[in-house]
Amino acid sequence: MYEEISISMEQASDAKVLIISVAAKLAGMHPQTLRQYDRLGLVQPGRAGGGGRRYSERDVALLREVQKLSQEEGVNLAGIKRIIGLEQLAGELQERVAELEAQLEAAYQRIAQLESVGPYPGRDLVRREPASTALVVWRPRRSGER
Repeated sequence: MYEEISISMEQASDAKVLIISVAAKLAGMHPQTLRQYDRLGLVQPGRAGGGGRRYSERDVALLREVQKLSQEEGVNLAGIKRIIGLEQLAGELQERVAELEAQLEAAYQRIAQLESVGPYPGRDLVRREPASTALVVWRPRRSGER
């Protein structure tokens, strides 16, 4: 009855263009199930001007994952919501780690560049005058002197 359509999460588009009936058909669910998942916060569809829900390919892939976790793995909806949240957090953290690794690599390259210039790369450091070697003699004041 349903045509099998495969959408992977990595390749899925984020454009919210699918109406609820199409998204439900692609996910193999009833539209009312999508409405319930929206109310529970499992999926966040966009909204059209008239208030109708609009889903992306990524949303459909997520709905399929929810269905798989629920039906095949026996995970309840609260557990699924927690899993989805943790997966999103893990993805954000992986992106942040990649950013920090790129910044660290840039810093290592800058250090290598500075070290290759020599011990005194004048253009990058503020010049400091050498400390004075003058001898200063201190004598206590005698009473009455100012």
